[in-house]
Amino acid sequence: MNGDGPPDGLTPPVAEDWRSLASGAEKPPRFTAGMTSDLPEPVRRWLTHAIDEGTPLARAVELRMHGEIFLGRWSPFTAVQRLSLTRGFVWAATTRLLGLPIRGFDRWSRGTGEMRWRLFGILPVASAAGVDVTRSAAGRHAGELLVALPTAALTREVRWRPLDADRAVAAVTVGGTEHEVTVTVGPDGALTELGMRRWGPLDRRTFGEQPFGATFDGELAAGGLRVPRQVTAGYGYGTERWAAGQFIRWTVDDLRLVLIGSGGPPPEPRER
Repeated sequence: MNGDGPPDGLTPPVAEDWRSLASGAEKPPRFTAGMTSDLPEPVRRWLTHAIDEGTPLARAVELRMHGEIFLGRWSPFTAVQRLSLTRGFVWAATTRLLGLPIRGFDRWSRGTGEMRWRLFGILPVASAAGVDVTRSAAGRHAGELLVALPTAALTREVRWRPLDADRAVAAVTVGGTEHEVTVTVGPDGALTELGMRRWGPLDRRTFGEQPFGATFDGELAAGGLRVPRQVTAGYGYGTERWAAGQFIRWTVDDLRLVLIGSGGPPPEPRER
């Protein structure tokens, strides 16, 4: 994975966001199992499985993925995402609609959210910003943070309380607002599900808080982490609307911890 420069399709301010998401401590502390001793049992089981002993507690990660997104019909996409614990995320993707290439990005950075998509990378197709988009993007960041960067679960920005033998609730602070995210952990320590209340579109004109979630299948091991490899996400999680509310499915192809001063090629990922 080449993380040296921002991906194509970003505006200059968002390209600068991409660069800023890589900033952080040059030599973060390294993981030990003892760091999980005060956490709920499902969280201990997950983190001791998901983070190898001695892995740097990175505050940012970069992923490459491919999958399908629902744009009136299921359309294939490829994407690269950079995500930072406190600075947000930029997700840059290319998809096709009726065979035509559409390139763009979603982001939560600088305390605001935005989406912008262009046909052939030139002609505007869709764009949105404002309070509703910002609130929805902040919720997305709270959920994806735990999925893509397990080391975030050990930081002061995330507080935990137990729910039962396999579930725990994370209170994740994003942009000064707390989001509650419930994770479900399998017997082997792998994440199996995630659920939360997220701000999102109720119809073409209105937004509101509604159930949102994701299910996971398989794992990718890279950089000392194990993260869900196949993800299905959408609104209506846990309700009869879940099947219709799913709007994105992706497979993580590669993962790289983003560390200041890190060099050399990332470890080869291993599919489980």
